[in-house]
Amino acid sequence: MNQLLPVFVIIPFLGFLVSLLVPAKKENTIAWTVFLTMGLHTFLVFAFTVFWLLNQRETQHTQGIPLFTTEHYTFNFILMFDKVTAAYLLTGAYLILLVTIYSSYYLHREQGYKRYFNTILFFYIGYNIAILSDNFETLFMGWEILGIASFLLIAFYRNRYLPVKNAVKIFSIYRIGDVGLLLALWMSHHLWHESITFQKLQNAELVSTQLQSHSLIGVFISLMILMSAAAKSAQLPFSSWLPRAMEGPTPSSAIFYGSLSVHLGVFLLLRTFPFWEHQFSVRVFIAVLGLTTTILAIGIARVQSSVKSQLAYASIAQIGLIFIEVAAGWHILALIHFAGNAFLRTYQLLVSPSVVSYLIKEQFYKFIPRQKSFEGKFLSEKMQYTLYVLCLKEWNLDALMYQYLWNPLKALGKKLDFITLSSLWWFILPTYLTGLYFRQFAEEKISASAHAFLPAVFGLIALILVLKAFSERQHARLSWVLVILNHFWVALAVSYNEHFDFFQVYIYLSGVLVAGIGGFWVLNWLKKTEIVSLHRFHGHVYEHPTAALLFIICCLALSGFPISPTFIGEDLIFSHIREDQILLASFVALSFILNGLAIMRIYARVFLGPHIKNYHSIAYRSS
Repeated sequence: MNQLLPVFVIIPFLGFLVSLLVPAKKENTIAWTVFLTMGLHTFLVFAFTVFWLLNQRETQHTQGIPLFTTEHYTFNFILMFDKVTAAYLLTGAYLILLVTIYSSYYLHREQGYKRYFNTILFFYIGYNIAILSDNFETLFMGWEILGIASFLLIAFYRNRYLPVKNAVKIFSIYRIGDVGLLLALWMSHHLWHESITFQKLQNAELVSTQLQSHSLIGVFISLMILMSAAAKSAQLPFSSWLPRAMEGPTPSSAIFYGSLSVHLGVFLLLRTFPFWEHQFSVRVFIAVLGLTTTILAIGIARVQSSVKSQLAYASIAQIGLIFIEVAAGWHILALIHFAGNAFLRTYQLLVSPSVVSYLIKEQFYKFIPRQKSFEGKFLSEKMQYTLYVLCLKEWNLDALMYQYLWNPLKALGKKLDFITLSSLWWFILPTYLTGLYFRQFAEEKISASAHAFLPAVFGLIALILVLKAFSERQHARLSWVLVILNHFWVALAVSYNEHFDFFQVYIYLSGVLVAGIGGFWVLNWLKKTEIVSLHRFHGHVYEHPTAALLFIICCLALSGFPISPTFIGEDLIFSHIREDQILLASFVALSFILNGLAIMRIYARVFLGPHIKNYHSIAYRSS
């Protein structure tokens, strides 16, 4: 049976490839391609699950496929199937089949009809990889694909301002979750000295032995896992992104932010539960986080004026309860709760346009005002008004994220205006070449004390460069070059940190260099005929769709998209940072957060949004 597991990834991948070849004008062909792909996949999932249930229900897993191997490191692609996978796979297959049928009518004659179904199949590839994964590396591949698919679907109405702006904002939250998972993966390499599988994590004796002698490392890994889960499932303090994600088409909102993608944080906690189940403080923290999120989300949902926003916060509240169930060890209940919440929210979101018209009629003909609210029985009038205003402002969650995270980063970036193309040429590049020379030919001339702090210094330079790229508001090409240099400085910092085969650095930088040159060529070509800057959205995808496609491919490769050399290289780079080098790991992690944001921000500003030329019609700000 375990040999059939790759089929669940191969089928949507083949359907995705076929859908790319179908002309955009042939809606029926596109729809039937997706129907047949999802129908076949759903049938196989149900047949496989029934056969698995009727037999011994043992955990199935495949042999690892090594994508990259060194003396001390192996990047394995491994799949597994157990009760958690069964629940997520059954729910996902059936819901996506229903939503694709609904979407074929909902998006009829929509300009982005083909693009929508391509992205749905792309999302489903990542979803299957994530829930079938048997190690962090495979999970991270699916996790990254889901993040990119989310960005593309939220920005589906790409000629409008708010969908594009919110897509970038939500991608920034996803990026925090990505790096949390990457840090957990980094520290787990040092804890286990191998690519640990989720199958091995179920060995209680093995986990207990390791955590007894490395308790702080265990807490760090657990907290990074929780940060990733909270970001993906919109728990505090990241809850405000979910209603903003509703700018995409209603079917994608149902499938992403009502049912499947938003529950991936729960999946991560379920999959890693054997690791942190004996860390009582972590379990209490997860439960308290879930409870607090539920209480706040219920209040916010009750005062929303938009049906989609109400459903978003209602879903957040239910996921908070599922977090409590997972922390308590009630996994069967958590899986039942997940499936029930997923089906309910999908249905509610799909019928939300009809509900609005129904409620408008109710308001005019059958409206009966409620005499007294639930809160009125227990709270004073002043406290009721206070809670109402706080919930109306969503407890300022969005403002707090800006005030304490993004605005300080932007303020720091503005102080780096001295970094220009000329300063790169006369200072940054010679400094890098000097460091590279000493690393290659004269490392013995560097004193031991200098050698100890050089990796952190180079890591800080890398962070400064990408911080400038993130905050740059004028020159797109300068921002792009700074992101490329950030990768090179990270590679130099880690190469000073440990002695290892330089071929590993070449693997990492080969992807960076090819994607960097390609993206710079597109920007340079576009600048010859169009305005290319970062002070506003320009919408050049309208007149230059081929350039936009080439550029987004370069963006994905440069930001570490699976399974590009950059993606494998980022994981490989982290494996050479020692567990006691928190400062260097923090600099590199922040660099990876900001370079992904800077890259997608360049793409969004140059190619998406309302068109800069006023002879094109101006779309509504929101969808």
